[in-house]
Amino acid sequence: MVSYVKHLICSRCKKVYLLKDKPILCEKNDLGRLDIIYDYEKLKEVLTKEVITKRPFYLWRYRELMPVEDDRHIISLGEGGTPLIKASRLAEKLGLRNLYLKDETRNPTGSFKDRGMSVAVSMAVEFGYKATVTASSGNAAAALAAYSAKAGLETYAFVLETAGYGKIAQLLFYGAKVFRVKGLGKEDPTVKMMKLTMEKYGFYPSPSFGPFNPYQIEGVKSISYEIVEQLDWDIPDWVFIPVGAAALLTSVWKGFKDFKELGFINDLPKLAAIQSTGNAPFVRAFKEKQDPFNIRPWEKPDTIATGLADPYPWDGDAGLKALEETKGTAEAVPDEKIIEAMKLLASLEGIFAEPSGATGLAGLMKLLEDKAIDKDEVVIVLITGHGLKDPDIVKKVSGDAPTIEPTPEAFEKALKKYYGKQL
Repeated sequence: MVSYVKHLICSRCKKVYLLKDKPILCEKNDLGRLDIIYDYEKLKEVLTKEVITKRPFYLWRYRELMPVEDDRHIISLGEGGTPLIKASRLAEKLGLRNLYLKDETRNPTGSFKDRGMSVAVSMAVEFGYKATVTASSGNAAAALAAYSAKAGLETYAFVLETAGYGKIAQLLFYGAKVFRVKGLGKEDPTVKMMKLTMEKYGFYPSPSFGPFNPYQIEGVKSISYEIVEQLDWDIPDWVFIPVGAAALLTSVWKGFKDFKELGFINDLPKLAAIQSTGNAPFVRAFKEKQDPFNIRPWEKPDTIATGLADPYPWDGDAGLKALEETKGTAEAVPDEKIIEAMKLLASLEGIFAEPSGATGLAGLMKLLEDKAIDKDEVVIVLITGHGLKDPDIVKKVSGDAPTIEPTPEAFEKALKKYYGKQL
C-alpha cells in the first residue's frame, strides 16, 4: 500500500513531522495537535467516485484517506457504513421538510468512537506498541478496549468518576483495566492520569481528542464521506454535531474538506456545534470570540450528557476554525431540552440515544425556536451514541414500569394511573 500522507504539522508551533518517524505528540507544544496533510493530487489519480462505490460500505472503503501504511495492520470490527435515515415523523413534528439522522448507534460498540479507535489502534499496531491508555467519559474507552482486544493489546482506561455503569461494564468485558478518577474541575483528572502513565510506562495514548491522538480524527471524518455519498454526492445545508472536546466537530469538517479538495463536492455545509448549558466552554468561546488557543475551561461540568463533560475543548482551535470557515454556529441547550430530544427520537423514529447522542437534536430544536434554520433546508443531525450506554440516567428520565397482578382489572388500573390512557 502506498501512503498518501505528505506530513504532519503541529497546529500550534507548525513543526513538521514525517509519518515514518511514528509521531504522536508535538515535541515542542504538548497542546499542539498533529494535523495530517495528504497529497491530494496523487489521490486524484487513484481515488475516484467509481473506485469508491465498488467497495464495501464501511470505514475502510476510504482506505487511501487513512494514515495506516500496511493493510496487515488494519484492525476493524466492521465500523462505519451507518444509515442516513430520513426522519419524516420527527421532521413533521419540528416543522422541517428535509431532516436526516446519521445513526451512529449502529457501530460495533454503540457509538461513533469506533471509527476513530479503529484507525488509532491500527496505528498503535503499526508503530509497534503493546498497550494503549485513554482518558474518557466512557464511549471512547469502550471503543478503544474493543479494538485493542481485537489487536491483542492491553488497555488502561481512566474514566470520570460519574461514568455510567453501562460503559464500565463494556470496558471490563473487553478486558480493560479500568479506573474511575476523582476530582473533575478545571483540570480533567483522567487526562492527568493518562499523561502520567504514558510518560512513565510507554503506553500508546488513545483518547478521542487530537493533541494526544491525532490519528483517531482520520477515522471519524469518514462520517462526512458517507453523508456525501448517501446524499448522492451532494451536501446538506446543515450538520448538527454534539461537542465535548470538539474532536468530532473537527473530524466532520476535515472530512468534507477532503472531499472538496478531491473535487467530489464544491462547497461545505454549515456546521452547528451543540453543548449542554451545564458544560459549554466551546460555545462560550465561540460567542465571546475567545482566542482559539486560550479557551477558558468550564469550572464545574454538570450535565446528564456525560459524554460531553470535557471541561476543556482540546480541539477547540480547529472547531472554531470549522465554524468560521463553514459559516456555522454554536449553541448550548439545557438538560431538559436534551431529555425532550431523547424522547422524540425514540417515540417518533425508533432510535434510542444516550443524552450525549441526542444533544445535536436538542440544538436543532433550540435553533428552530430561534428561527435560525429555514424549514426548507436540508438538515442532518448526528446521533452519536446508544441509549444503553447510560442506563442509570435513562431510568431517571423515563422512570420504571408498574408491576401488576395478572388480571384485566389490574392492567386497566395501571394503564390509567401510569400512562394516562383508558381503553
